[in-house]
Parts: sequence; structure tokens; C-alpha cells
Amino acid sequence: MNLIEILKKAIDNQASDIFIVAGLPVSMRINGIISRLDDVRLLPNDTEALLTEIYAQAADRDMKQLHTNGDDDFSFSIPGLSRFRISAYKQRSSLCAVIRIITFDLPNSKNLGIPEYVMDLTKNSKGMILVTGAAGSGKSTTLACMIDAINRSQKKHIITLEDPLEFLHRHNQSIVSQREINVDTENYVTALRSALRQSPDVILLGEMRDYETINVAMTAAETGHLLLSSLHTIGAANTIDRIIDVFPANQQHQVAVQLSMVLHAVVSQQLVPTVDGKVVPAMEIMTVTPAIRNMIRDHKVHQIDALVASSAREDMISMDASLLSLYKQGLITHDTALRYATNPEMLLKKLS
Repeated sequence: MNLIEILKKAIDNQASDIFIVAGLPVSMRINGIISRLDDVRLLPNDTEALLTEIYAQAADRDMKQLHTNGDDDFSFSIPGLSRFRISAYKQRSSLCAVIRIITFDLPNSKNLGIPEYVMDLTKNSKGMILVTGAAGSGKSTTLACMIDAINRSQKKHIITLEDPLEFLHRHNQSIVSQREINVDTENYVTALRSALRQSPDVILLGEMRDYETINVAMTAAETGHLLLSSLHTIGAANTIDRIIDVFPANQQHQVAVQLSMVLHAVVSQQLVPTVDGKVVPAMEIMTVTPAIRNMIRDHKVHQIDALVASSAREDMISMDASLLSLYKQGLITHDTALRYATNPEMLLKKLS
């Protein structure tokens, strides 16, 4: 089976990811569950042949980085089929890849179950909005929906910095400049510093990976831009701690004060299986209020979770409250709600 046949079969089965790994048949993730395409195990020569096809589809991309560093990330499109994000790597000296399938059409927030008050966050003109969660939790999709909402309703200059580009945004009400790391620019920090000189209104930073990127991102948010980004953290309090902890100890108080002023909201999400075999996002939403601003500034971040859990505001909801809502709507089962809960014992009482 060649690459195009594999990609078509994955799309027909509505798979989210394809796994090409030596020693196993081609596998796919469908609604969160990995299943094998057939019983034919791939040999190292087979995976290398498929990887060569992938690189050929990506405008004959050079495989030198993969062979030299053992990792390579990029994306490509096949007209009439779909767009694909590739993470190629070596394991046991053989070439492997995980392919994420991305449709040409931009995702629809209502169809995906993203709450309206998450989309309303895009009405802010400045500050920092973070979407967090584990890998594969749908952060990029949520951010794409938010960028699309701005593009359709506001006359702005949006600059996206991504590694690699996933969703393609056409100019609508806004001008959208999409820059891919290692293709259009050297790295996140260089691109972000340049973006500040390109008259942006909105900056999408694919991921806040390290101290330098976070530092420049906070400066961007502080200077009157709306900055959207993601982190691999779970929960608002953990996200705030993660940002502060990347700075040296002697700077952390100053950073906490700065963060309390620029942070507008943290959306932490995970994808949970529904009763009909699909997935739906469960979202913890923390909007920065004066009380939370004081907690961040005074190093009382550990109190935030309790405040979010006890809030009655629509734009302040805990992960367990989101799961409870999904259960009451009949979208997820009792056991699923408990499995994904942050405090299963407390949620069990509410479910009962």
C-alpha cells in the first residue's frame, strides 16, 4: 500500500493520526483509539520507502535533518485530499513518522462543542490568552477557531507563528500573515521580535516553549497586543506556576507582577470520549479577575483552583464542573466523567 492509499483510507475512517513504525502494521487513531490498518508488519525498508514518499510530497523536502538529528517536523497539502502535519523520527535506527490529519476547512467551534464564552475571549483587544492541555488535547484546533472568529468579525492584522503551519487562514475582514518556523523564519524568538515591528493587532504564538520565548511573549502582551498561545500544562494554577518557574529566582516576583497585569484568561482542555464514540472538549476556564490578579502577584497561586471551583460566573468554570455539565447533557458517561476528573471523589458526590 502506498502513501496516498494510506492517507485516503485514514480520511475515509475519520482518523486523527497515522502511525508508521517498523515492526507494526500501519496504525491509525480513530476517536482516541489506535487500531491497525491490516496485519502486514512494516519492515525498516518499508518505513523508509513511505518516509521518502512523504518527503517527496512536501515539495521534495531534504531528509538531511531527519538523518542528522533524528527528528523533523513539517507539513504539506495534497489538493483534493487534506493537509498533513508530520513528525518524522528515528527509533531503533529505523525511520518512523506520525502524521496528523488536518482538513482544509477551518474547524467550527459550535460543531466541536467549544463554549461560546471561550470564543468571546477574542473580543479583547490586548493581553494574553493561553490554551493549555496535554499533547493531542485539541489546543491548536481551539486556537484556530479563535483566530478564525477574529478574522471573520474584526479588521485586524493577525500574525501567526507556528511550527509547523496547521490550519490555513484566508484573508477575510482581517489581514492574516502566517509564518512557519524553520521555513519562513529562524525560530520563535526571532519571529516574535520581528512581529512586534510588523504592526500586529493579534499574535498567535504556536507554543510558549522556553524562558526566552515566554519573556518576549509577555513583552508583546504588555505593549498592547492580543497574544494567543499554548502550553503543555493542565489547569490554570499549574500554567501560571510553569510560566513563573522558568525565570530565575531573583526575577520571579517581578514576573509574577507582570503576569498578573497581562494575563487575561487560561483555557485548559482535554478531549473526552462521548457516548456515541466521538470526542468532546472538557474545558476549565479561568478569567483573570481582580482577586486572581492579587493571588498571582502575591504568590498565592495555589488558591486559584478553589476560587475557580466555587465561582458561579459563566466565564469561570472548573474542569470537574465542565465534566458534570457534559454528563448532564448526556454526552459522556458517569465513568468517563470520573476518569477525567481532577477531584473524582468530590465529583462522585455531585454525580450521585
